[in-house]
Amino acid sequence: MAKFSEETLNGWRMPPSESEETKLANAEASVKDAIWSDEKLKKITIDTFGQGSYANDTNVRLNSDVDINVRLADTIFVQLPEGKNDDDYGYTSSSYTFREYKVDVFNALVKKFGNDYVVRKDKCITVKANAYRVETDVVPTFKLIRHENNGSQIIGTKFITDSYNHVVNYPLQHIENGKIKNTATQKRFKRLTRIFRRIRYKMIEDNVTVSDNITSFLLECLVWNVPNNIFNDYDSWTERLRQAIIYLYQNTKDDDKCKEWGEVSELLYLFIGRKWSREDVNYFLIQMWNYLEFKWKILISNIHFFCY
Repeated sequence: MAKFSEETLNGWRMPPSESEETKLANAEASVKDAIWSDEKLKKITIDTFGQGSYANDTNVRLNSDVDINVRLADTIFVQLPEGKNDDDYGYTSSSYTFREYKVDVFNALVKKFGNDYVVRKDKCITVKANAYRVETDVVPTFKLIRHENNGSQIIGTKFITDSYNHVVNYPLQHIENGKIKNTATQKRFKRLTRIFRRIRYKMIEDNVTVSDNITSFLLECLVWNVPNNIFNDYDSWTERLRQAIIYLYQNTKDDDKCKEWGEVSELLYLFIGRKWSREDVNYFLIQMWNYLEFKWKILISNIHFFCY
């Protein structure tokens, strides 16, 4: 018998309670108000939107912080095809730097929430939780315009960390693709993602040594790469979970089978230039299988490593 019952897995598929959702919504609204009411920031064009697990409706009770992207549209980063330069597209330099923008966002949040509740970090600015809202990570970004060789453009976000790393993301495409897959899988994509995330937390709680590289974002991307038929062709969460792990394990045993996998946006590769590796994922899936006490004999040949 598996470690967790079908009833337990069925409960884990659900999003946070209504009271937690209210705190999440309050956090997002408060940050938007801080940005839009600031005397300096309200004079420039800023798109403020949720990203991460909250915006994608894959958050769980143990992971209910909010990520808010505060994207400046007036000053941009560009990504050009090889052999092209700014002059080819008529771009000119701006005097308003990203570092200045992050300072301005920080000051706006301090005005709204007070010094004691606002902390500048390497990648973001954190607004601490209180009884009204959950902890919120505010991510100042510039609009990114990625020019393709065929003349098309892709709009994303880019920011520079305080340690001078450049980070590119496509959060709105991530949200849209997640909705499409969720519809195609009878809402099971996001529900199975929540189950994966809750199991990871339970493993850590039960003193299983899980690599820090196995993030909630990574788990969502892995579930994204599971074929739709695995969500749709099985009648229980136990079997959907089991078959998803089998598929992911089999396809992360070597590079060739997963080298084309993308994150949910399908605009960045999942295993190129990331802090996690294919090997990290493959080993975690073995840990997960054993933790769930699934039987090795149901798997195809040479998966005996799963057996206790």
